[in-house]
Amino acid sequence: MNILLLTWKSFGNEDMIAAFRDLGHTVKEHPIHDQKEVPEAQLRQELSGAFGCFDPDFVFSFNYFPIVSALCKKEGIPYISWIYDSPYVRLYHYTVNNPTNYVFVFDSAQYAEFHNAGIQTVHYLPMAANVERLSAMQDENTFEKTRWRNRHPVAFVGSLYTEKHQFYERMKTISPYTRGYLEGLMAAQRSVYGYNFIQELLPRHIIEDMQKDLPMRPGADSVESIEYLFAQYVINRKLTSLERTELLSQTASRFGLDLYTPDSSVRFRGCTNHGPVDYYDFAPYVFRHAKINLNISLRSILSGIPLRAFDIMGAGGFLMSNYQEDFLKHFVPDEDFVFYESAKDLTDKIEYYLKHDAERSAIAQNGLRRISEHHTYKHRVREMISYLP
Repeated sequence: MNILLLTWKSFGNEDMIAAFRDLGHTVKEHPIHDQKEVPEAQLRQELSGAFGCFDPDFVFSFNYFPIVSALCKKEGIPYISWIYDSPYVRLYHYTVNNPTNYVFVFDSAQYAEFHNAGIQTVHYLPMAANVERLSAMQDENTFEKTRWRNRHPVAFVGSLYTEKHQFYERMKTISPYTRGYLEGLMAAQRSVYGYNFIQELLPRHIIEDMQKDLPMRPGADSVESIEYLFAQYVINRKLTSLERTELLSQTASRFGLDLYTPDSSVRFRGCTNHGPVDYYDFAPYVFRHAKINLNISLRSILSGIPLRAFDIMGAGGFLMSNYQEDFLKHFVPDEDFVFYESAKDLTDKIEYYLKHDAERSAIAQNGLRRISEHHTYKHRVREMISYLP
């Protein structure tokens, strides 16, 4: 099949191209720009030209672009979109119901939301790992000589959402009542894994007060609610920042922590902050060398397994994660990975697995085997194409 693959600064482009080509498909890459950067008319012209020159059997992109969906509908070309970001507001654009769409989300709870609303173009598909590429990364000496080399037994790769542009920090004039309500709501949610109730517990008067500093509104061409915007982009992001900061600080002081994060100013006792690490070229070495790799999911991910978890296991690393329901659909706890249920449980399990090397190694190998047998990009490509007419 001829596949027009739209490229932007997303994870997974190279892995997806390799999977398509290894399975015998022809891939033509075409860059796609955000509509905020390029006028819509120019973007339409560029995409239409790419369609005409290549005559694709389908168009593929990571994440969903409404303008691509509209053009594919006009031309009668299937559009496969695989979403790995959460939250992702474009998923609520009215074009998502276009009959040429095949939209795949990695969160089964989000899929259920669309399915229950009668949307037939959205499907569940978990993320994947390119085990072949990860296994071929053997330049251990180069990694060990860089500033990214591991120094502690536990590692975390990801954002702490402490950067200055975070929405929650912009709310300077909300009332003490609103601030107290939000802090209490986040404190309650922090003790609960497996169910997120933030969005359903944001009353209108609380949202109206927040809108004074954050004048967010649903788009005129989409169906997301104002509750969704504030819950997912403001509250859950702040909650994740608080949770990651607390758990990582606790871990660092007790066991030592290698932190790879965009905010190089973050400091914890017992923590080495390496700053941002190249996710494609160097993060797999971090995953492989750490005795324990932590996954602390963004709270807007309702039940899904983050891409980080697949890449940790796919690199042969030991994964310790918070509870996410979708793990149980694909992996066996304490055989393929380990999950924790509270801050104390996290500490107890880190202590246990640092003392049981053989058990820890066996779990890492089981996780790698499970990824290799069921969760590579080739597996996902076959699943996506199976939906096409």
